[in-house]
Amino acid sequence: MPEAPTAKPAPVCGYAPGAHREALEFIEHVTANAGKVQRRVLAEILAQNAPAEYLRRYGVFGSLDAADGFRRLVPLVTYEGLLPDILRIANGDTSPILSGKPISEFLTSSGTSGGERKLMPTIADELDRRSLLYSLLMPVMSQSVPGLDKGKAMYLLFVKAESRTPGGLVARPVLTSYYRSRQFLDRPHDPYTAYTSPNEAILCVDSYQSMYAQLVCGLVHRADVLRVGAVFASGFLRAIRFLEKHWPRLCHDIRTGELDSSVITDRAVRDAVGRVLRADPALADEIEAECGRPSWEGIIRRLWPRTKYIDVIVTGTMSQYIPTLVFYGRGLPLTCTMYASSECYFGLNLNPMCKPSDVAYTLIPTMCYFEFLPVHSSNGNAEPTHRDLIDLIDVRLGHEYELVVTTYSGLYRYRVGDVLRVVGFKNEAPMFRFVRRQNVALSIDSDKTDETELHAAVSGAVQHLAPFGASLVEYTSYADATTIPGHYVLFWELRAGSTAVPASVFEDCCLSVEEALNSVYRQGRACGRLIGPLEIRVVAEGTFDKLMDYALSRGASINQYKAPRCVRPGPVVELLDARVQAKYFSPKCPKWSPGNKQWNNTKAELVSNGDAA
Repeated sequence: MPEAPTAKPAPVCGYAPGAHREALEFIEHVTANAGKVQRRVLAEILAQNAPAEYLRRYGVFGSLDAADGFRRLVPLVTYEGLLPDILRIANGDTSPILSGKPISEFLTSSGTSGGERKLMPTIADELDRRSLLYSLLMPVMSQSVPGLDKGKAMYLLFVKAESRTPGGLVARPVLTSYYRSRQFLDRPHDPYTAYTSPNEAILCVDSYQSMYAQLVCGLVHRADVLRVGAVFASGFLRAIRFLEKHWPRLCHDIRTGELDSSVITDRAVRDAVGRVLRADPALADEIEAECGRPSWEGIIRRLWPRTKYIDVIVTGTMSQYIPTLVFYGRGLPLTCTMYASSECYFGLNLNPMCKPSDVAYTLIPTMCYFEFLPVHSSNGNAEPTHRDLIDLIDVRLGHEYELVVTTYSGLYRYRVGDVLRVVGFKNEAPMFRFVRRQNVALSIDSDKTDETELHAAVSGAVQHLAPFGASLVEYTSYADATTIPGHYVLFWELRAGSTAVPASVFEDCCLSVEEALNSVYRQGRACGRLIGPLEIRVVAEGTFDKLMDYALSRGASINQYKAPRCVRPGPVVELLDARVQAKYFSPKCPKWSPGNKQWNNTKAELVSNGDAA
């Protein structure tokens, strides 16, 4: 194996003369030598974790040929496959089970990723790797947007209360871990990352007090704000809705220079906000004049007039929020800068000012060892194995892959569940577009509808509401198997327009969704007994805020929360059903032409089973 080049030193985190140049040179170096860097990373991981029981279980012992043994012997794994080892660590086993270094904490995944809150083991060194990726964001952005060191960023950041495993390890979301780390709290002064929110407000576990305090500070600094954002688009819009509801009280506090004592009870937060809050009747008047206007269109530009862009994730299912962000931002660019998860931080968008539909992430080869599982492999129906994996530099343009990672923290050939499409290359390093989460689907019979297909169908159907001034605020779905036959149910929360929407229009929406779904679904509907008519249940205003509150109460992170596109029967469906105001069904079967291959196969199976009449 050719030796890897001498590693180019990572750029210093924080601001220093020439720091941006060093960061850009680092990106250029690691992408130009992606293959060699990846081989070095794998060798480092195997050497560091040579004592790990997991690797030894498969005959990998950290010797000179460890990388070859790893490629031949270590299998693909999902979270369920690792769960026994993770539970041993959680229960206090300190032996080197997954990692050669001590597990420092568990990172909890989003409560709505696959419907399960997972524990991801991590080591202390990972904080430095995350900090490195953060340090690359502004050098990249500054190439497109100059002058970002001349003002502040109003980023709404939140933490979640921590828990501890039986063995005493902290368990918390990855962003809570980072915001509480020395890498974040003791970060050196950097004019490119001056935030309006004081650390005390970010670290307040009461999300209401945290949101209130951060918005107060953001409004006080409105003349200095150059960019606004949150992690996900849904979280940023939740803040705008909070502002819509509470702006009179916020303006009162700015006018008097005193925080409402009934709202902010956390002493550290009060003291921190008190250091920037001064009585400013003129500022309060300006904010009241904007918030009090009949329409909130363009409110972000109006309240923060120097803002250059909105920094939120709007890829995947978050894309449904783009029209609302455009409404509030009046054309402000929407930027997606970074690709990361609880398992590992992955890469950057090197063209952050592109349109949301063009967002592509370049994986940084130093973050972990990347492999890729072709989505449409030649194995037929066989379960994929490690022999199907492809290295980072060997992926092909236009092809789709499931992301598989081997991390310094002790995940080996772990299936992340994200499906990515190769859309280009930065030197040797591929650029990927996020396509969907793997295996998130509705299914009644042999039909399988993933969230991307569902989202496209819903996006088309809601156009029927436009002539009445109504729009979709949020939605989710579930497969209702309590009816015979079972059927798809969509829960829709709407923003009402000036004219009531007739029932017939909602029925048209139902049919429109069905017409846009795959042929297997439509054949199941057309046969008359495999799948029942699709149903839309319109829920009361604020229902999805209640759903988010429920998820947060169950341990989800406000930073990571995403409204689930598919839910299962249980408390969530009960919550939604309790707020249903109206129900509508598809009035007829969607179009479907018999004679296609899938239908013939299904008929043959029914006949062979003796079920055809």
